[in-house]
Amino acid sequence: MSSKEILSWIMNQFNDTVELTYKPLELDNKKITVLYIKSLIDQELFQKYILQPFFEIDSEEKLQVYLMALPQFQEVPSKEEGLLYVMEGNVLVEIQENLYAIDFKLSKNSDVNSTSVETTIHGSELALSDNLMTNINIIRSFYHEPSLTIEYFLKGEVNKPKVAVIYDQEKVKTTALEMIKEKLKEIDKQVITESPQFSNFLNQKRFSLFPQMLLTERPDRIVYNLAGGKIVLLVDGSPQCMMAPVVFFDFMTTMEDNYHTFVISNYLKLLRYLGIFVCLLLPGIYIGAASFSPEVFRTEFMLTIAGSRMGVPFTSFVEVLFMLFFMELLLEASIRLPKAISATAATVGGLILGTAVTEAALASSIMVIIVSAVAISTFVIPVNEMAFAIRIVRLLLIVVASIFGLAGLTLGFLCLVMYLVNQTSFGEPFLRVYNYRKENKKSEGEA
Repeated sequence: MSSKEILSWIMNQFNDTVELTYKPLELDNKKITVLYIKSLIDQELFQKYILQPFFEIDSEEKLQVYLMALPQFQEVPSKEEGLLYVMEGNVLVEIQENLYAIDFKLSKNSDVNSTSVETTIHGSELALSDNLMTNINIIRSFYHEPSLTIEYFLKGEVNKPKVAVIYDQEKVKTTALEMIKEKLKEIDKQVITESPQFSNFLNQKRFSLFPQMLLTERPDRIVYNLAGGKIVLLVDGSPQCMMAPVVFFDFMTTMEDNYHTFVISNYLKLLRYLGIFVCLLLPGIYIGAASFSPEVFRTEFMLTIAGSRMGVPFTSFVEVLFMLFFMELLLEASIRLPKAISATAATVGGLILGTAVTEAALASSIMVIIVSAVAISTFVIPVNEMAFAIRIVRLLLIVVASIFGLAGLTLGFLCLVMYLVNQTSFGEPFLRVYNYRKENKKSEGEA
């Protein structure tokens, strides 16, 4: 198919729209044709690099060489590629029966953001932007290895966003990379707008409780994980990325752990793990101790709990569910409300609710303390996806404890550990503690 036929085919695709601009230019012995969508291109760049040189360069041959020397230059191998280039903000230039695409995409979302989800006291506050090329520029600026590889895919039948798969060729886990590429090819969705969608699209286990990919907005975390052999997925228009494969302990670390001393870093990690145990087990322990096995704890302690429950008309199971239900509502409301009032509304709502519930004898004061401890413990989990999973697992353990008591709670916790041991993330054991790759390097004298 000739260049003129390709241009004609592309114009037919935009038959009923006035968006497309078709402009033949002719001066002396020079003749070119340009085709573009006005709203998508940077008109200053178009004026500077196409129109102005056309009137200044004296021959078609020189103009063609000039266009081919531009860094935005791309060849147009087919009519479908040409249509795609036009819709991405390229200018198609037809000269001497050759058709080229010059990338003059107008980008209004390339500003780099500040971290809003993964905030830290120490370290960079730089976050990804909405523009794919800006994000790749940031990653390449921080990761100076020639083995860094980027592959592009087009997904989504309607909006066709560009998806970048980034990895270090020398360190990547090849099995995981092949699995991700195969699953990417199988994705058949109308619209893809955000990176987190891939967590569902690439995960074969639809009802998996725990996340199989790690979501982040921090470039330093991306670089750290690329060096560890992980694969990064970026979507054009999304300020976050997904990383895989992951292990459970990836969700319990922050980038700040690398900036503290050994003792402080491990102390903070210990706090988080204690928090996760409190969040998971404390409501179940309360139900088991209050309803089934009060003899497990000291008599004075259990008498205090029994005294605080005087007048409460519900069983401990209903009491726990009642309070946790309203705590979940407060958490959800604080996320949905505007930032300016969310913190105040959640705090005031929690205080009023806690006071009113104890005064009305609908729940014991001990229960208010437990719910507060559980809520605070939930917030120490650094990654939100893991915090959501823990909230679901906690509910299951509460049901088990309300039926079988402390023995059932212990059995339920063991089942949770067995479930985690059985999980994999793109071929990697999810609960892997020992990093055999590091040991291999040590044995080879590389580390």
